[in-house]
Amino acid sequence: MGMQVDLGFSGLSVPPGTHFCAFFRGKDERNAIVAPFLREGVQSGAKCVGILDGPSEAAIAAELGVEADPGQLDLRLSSDFYNPDAGFTRPEMVTYWEAEAAGTLVSGAWPFARYTGEMTTAVNQAIGAEEWVGYESDVNRFAPKYPQILLCLYDLLDFSTSQLFVDILKTHPMVLMGDTVLENMYFVEPDEFDRTHV
Repeated sequence: MGMQVDLGFSGLSVPPGTHFCAFFRGKDERNAIVAPFLREGVQSGAKCVGILDGPSEAAIAAELGVEADPGQLDLRLSSDFYNPDAGFTRPEMVTYWEAEAAGTLVSGAWPFARYTGEMTTAVNQAIGAEEWVGYESDVNRFAPKYPQILLCLYDLLDFSTSQLFVDILKTHPMVLMGDTVLENMYFVEPDEFDRTHV
């Protein structure tokens, strides 16, 4: 089967290079996914980054309760990180993640990385749906290149009835559904996605 990476909950694992999404309802469900995901990463010696919705990084850290050595766990606000005023565009984000991989993984600073990022409706409206789903599709070119896993988070209370929900599914090869990770039958490869979303 090849190497598998423990997600930290429900006995689930995925291969390195996986880009997948999880849907939840409300902050408690989000934290029930994110806290063990990051805790397992910390315990396994990975670099961990959580880009999450909240009033502050300190508040998110208190909610999650994940302890790590300095520099191993970075918590950031999604409203700051995914910010068009700070230069959010598809090319800029791809450049950012390549630089992140160079400093974290290629340099040998960390053997593995796990990232989780939460999209909110307010941030999505600021960026624009087309730009966002294009970025999510681009991540599928980046994720398999390095020893890492990337988990994207969407609150069903915000996204389940929107057209964006369909495109979110199209841009993630795997989906966390309850206690299992499924191969996504709706996934569209990045080149094809670009051709159909011009």
